[in-house]
Amino acid sequence: MREEIYHQDEVLTTQSKSSVSDRDNVKKQDRNHNTLTGTRDGQNAPEQQPAIPFFKLNIPNVLTFFRFAAILPLAALIGKWPLYRLTSFILFLAIWFTDLLDGWIARRFKMVTGFGKLFDPFVDKVFQVVTVIMLYAIERIPIWVPLYYVFRELLMIFGSTLLLARSHVVVYSDIFGKLSTFLFVTASSLVLLIPEPLGIFENLIFLPAIVTSLVAMAHYAIKHTTKKKNE
Repeated sequence: MREEIYHQDEVLTTQSKSSVSDRDNVKKQDRNHNTLTGTRDGQNAPEQQPAIPFFKLNIPNVLTFFRFAAILPLAALIGKWPLYRLTSFILFLAIWFTDLLDGWIARRFKMVTGFGKLFDPFVDKVFQVVTVIMLYAIERIPIWVPLYYVFRELLMIFGSTLLLARSHVVVYSDIFGKLSTFLFVTASSLVLLIPEPLGIFENLIFLPAIVTSLVAMAHYAIKHTTKKKNE
């Protein structure tokens, strides 16, 4: 009888040890699983965003290359104004339209790249500066307009590079910047399309775009200064 009791105690002890061992194994497997899946203590870790590649030969980047390559032919066509007035106007709008299109495609189909973030705004700056320089060259606008845009773009390049180097911040166009670009396109289109001398409108036609761009620059500075102070 006593031997049977001892035997039962050994069985219970063995089962207890086996249960503890099983629980330990389950806990160990859970910890390993949590380590692999990025969780800890039964809580979900924040989802990591997929890394953005620096360069990929996708549709948005191809459109950006097209836009950059089309700037030189646009300058040549504007230089022969009014002979190729309509052609230069169509090419000007095509360059601007591809700017809208490649940004939409990149965001909509998740084709954003680091190269596109840097090169796309650079092409926009070259596009605007070359356009106003050529419009001044054919005596359609006063010299202070291209001087302003050259100074503004140099200042924006310097400021954007500084923010990128020090704070790893890429400056994106906000509502004021987009409005300024739209007003710039409108003014340039009118200058290209109207064959007659502009007279007093030479000094006024780019004024809304320039005022809006000044507001955009001030807004950029205030927004990033405030963000830096808060950090």
